[in-house]
Amino acid sequence: MWIDEADGFAEIFKGYLPYYLLVALPIFIIMSPVNPVTASHEFSVYRMQQYDLHTVPHGCRSASFNLEGRSLTSWSTSRHCVVARVEDISIEQFMEIRSKAGALLLVLPKNDTVLTPEDKEHIQLLEMAMIQNEVNAPVYFAQWTPDFEDILRDLQHSFITDDKSKTALEAMFNSVSSNGYQIVVSASTPQKLDSKPVTLHGKLVGRSGSAQTIVIAAHYDSSGVVPELSQGADSNASGAVAVLELARIFSRLYSTPAVRGGPTLLFVLTSAGHSLNYFAAKKWLEEQLDSADASLLQDVSFVMCLDSISSSATLTMHVSKPPKPGGAAHSIKSRLGVPINHKKINLADETLAWQHERFSIRRMTAFTVSALQSHKEPSRGSLLDTPSELSASNLIKNIGVLARALASHVYNLTDEVNDEDAMLYDELLGVDEVAIKHWYKYLSSQPRAPQIITTLPPNAGVTGALERTLSRYMEITVSTHTVDKREPEYTLYGPTRAQLYVYSVKPAVFDLILTLAIVAYLTVVYFAIQFFPRFYEEYARLVTGKAKVQ
Repeated sequence: MWIDEADGFAEIFKGYLPYYLLVALPIFIIMSPVNPVTASHEFSVYRMQQYDLHTVPHGCRSASFNLEGRSLTSWSTSRHCVVARVEDISIEQFMEIRSKAGALLLVLPKNDTVLTPEDKEHIQLLEMAMIQNEVNAPVYFAQWTPDFEDILRDLQHSFITDDKSKTALEAMFNSVSSNGYQIVVSASTPQKLDSKPVTLHGKLVGRSGSAQTIVIAAHYDSSGVVPELSQGADSNASGAVAVLELARIFSRLYSTPAVRGGPTLLFVLTSAGHSLNYFAAKKWLEEQLDSADASLLQDVSFVMCLDSISSSATLTMHVSKPPKPGGAAHSIKSRLGVPINHKKINLADETLAWQHERFSIRRMTAFTVSALQSHKEPSRGSLLDTPSELSASNLIKNIGVLARALASHVYNLTDEVNDEDAMLYDELLGVDEVAIKHWYKYLSSQPRAPQIITTLPPNAGVTGALERTLSRYMEITVSTHTVDKREPEYTLYGPTRAQLYVYSVKPAVFDLILTLAIVAYLTVVYFAIQFFPRFYEEYARLVTGKAKVQ
């Protein structure tokens, strides 16, 4: 009985089994528990800074790529996209990747507050090196996620180089068994952005008959290697917040004729700051000084620029020319009780050191008050320039110091004050801590790179919010500046963000081995089908003792 059934089974092998295999195999593949969706990921990534300053290119010049992902230790050619943590890559490795690799994807720390001071310094120096060079390969940054952590781990352990394998067979097995990732970014070709930086200024008029003007200025944009992630809490959200709070304090003093100060106070907020050589400040000064009506800056006592004043509770006065004893700048220095850092203006440098140098070039007494000891501090344009409770406390303290020093100079107060003066200090000069923290948090949570804020209308975004706030205390004038199209001082490029797709794939050698295995399998199946009847006859003769009757 069972031999007859086997005969029918043999007939199937003779005629129809190959066709059944063609139908059954796709069904088995579809019924497979492997979910293809888990083999792909989608992330929002942020493109590295790209701009030209005086026709000198900075940052990456490309946007799209479709390459195989590799780790820092396993990449080798321009067909690879290097994927690494930003704290793991050295400046030397970046320089090599910049010249040889196809693309670079850097994953930001999960929590920058747990980084050691050495790690922070390393990241900041890396950022400086990146922004100073032109990079032809696309460079993107991504926020940390668990999926990215898994991808990084796979890339670090999947590709084992030949020199780490004991035998050639082990090397081939490692290559076949490893998992890879194809990384794709489809973004538009970099295009020039229409940048129109804005300057906000308003004044509190002093007593009649006094023509002296004190300028309190700050740039409110930020600079960094990644425009979309450039928060700039210390540089220079802190300076912008200080201008807002000083405007609020002195608007109360100047609102009452009895206590109005003698000099006129002029509050100025500019964009296109440090990274673009203080372009907006330059254009604003040209408009004010080179026009027929230059009354706004006719008699400037001094210009006090505020930059990065939240990183420390200790301030420094940066000057291009030491203040003369008895002068207004020396008076402020004495009342602040801060040291002086003297640095001459070097016009041969690509960018000016501080914003006050723009005013000093126009022969005004100007200085910058900052918590930084040098303009070369890498923290001025770092991704790690984020707010904290300590920095907010430092900002509140420093604004209070600035307000008291400025009021002491405006009203010519001495160290010995009577009860009325003491009340003035305590009540009218008290800072609004809630408002300072609110604005510090708000500005620090907004990307304020020139690519972001100078391409928006003046009444939108951060610029619009600052203008509306300052207008509570004084009449505000909004000045929009344009870049010379024939000889542009700078050029900004987009896009600044993109979507990144990561697909889990096998290496090319796996496809070769799989193809050979399939060919071998089909060859065995073919010969098994062809020779099964003869095999069956021999088996039947062996079992029954006689040949199968046809």
